Amino acid sequence: MQDPIKILGVPVHAMTMQEAVKTLEERMLAKEQTFVVTANAEIIMMCQENAEYKKIICEDAELVLPDGAGAVWAGRHLGYKVPERVAGFDLYNELLKQPEPEAARIAAALELYVSGSLNVFNHRTNVELNNRLVCFDIKQLGKQLKKLGMLIVQDQVWNRVTVNRAEKKSTRYYMDEFHLLLKEEQTAAYSVEIWKRFRKWGGIPTAITQNVKDLLASREVENIFENSDFVLMLNQAAGDRAILAKQLNISPQQMKYVTHTEAGEGLIFYGNVVLPFVDRFPKDTELYRVMTTKPEEVGEA
Repeated sequence: MQDPIKILGVPVHAMTMQEAVKTLEERMLAKEQTFVVTANAEIIMMCQENAEYKKIICEDAELVLPDGAGAVWAGRHLGYKVPERVAGFDLYNELLKQPEPEAARIAAALELYVSGSLNVFNHRTNVELNNRLVCFDIKQLGKQLKKLGMLIVQDQVWNRVTVNRAEKKSTRYYMDEFHLLLKEEQTAAYSVEIWKRFRKWGGIPTAITQNVKDLLASREVENIFENSDFVLMLNQAAGDRAILAKQLNISPQQMKYVTHTEAGEGLIFYGNVVLPFVDRFPKDTELYRVMTTKPEEVGEA
């Protein structure tokens, strides 16, 4: 097996799909156990923050394949010849095509994750991910799949940020119902990493939520606030106001601007500046008709 290249200290085997299949078959014939990692940009970046995670990838994995446009771009940017992306689903399909029984055994081990009950996301996307605006809606995912869905969306965003950075583009990432991301330990940790590292990569994350109590119940929320330059607060319920006043050190006078206020009124926090605002967005515009979520106004449009 060829020596791996190094991307930010992480070994990656820059090989073609056919070379990966051949390598796995040879190791199977030699009765060599093989721990395979299909490494995307987020896996490589996680290795920079988590020493234990990096040890698993760098020392325990026998084969680390470049899965994702970000990993392929990073290798090429560093001057290495990275022939193509080798994704887990594509690897499984290639193994099924091989006549050797060893390939069939490897494919069988992967089957649950690529065509069995855990394969829901293991297909080529039917979404045009190169559009300037991409919306991921996971509302209809069942409870068991929602956590997985959130992780996959976050991973896709990291890949896009990596590619956009190479093209000197910024990436704006808006997360509605953000408190849901902080409920799960893995997605909460993922979100904190986004807040800490996005700016270095040209990313601009924005969290949106109406469930302040759930948001502030997360132990990760302090990390989010500490790495947020800008907070916009609209009208708040009485219980939420008390929590926010304590968390953000808001004076009683300032709290008046988010107490029983009209739509478009609130407070802006920018660094050490707290600024009350009133924004009367004109309703007789095409932009307002596109943006409004009020059922009666949507019906009229």
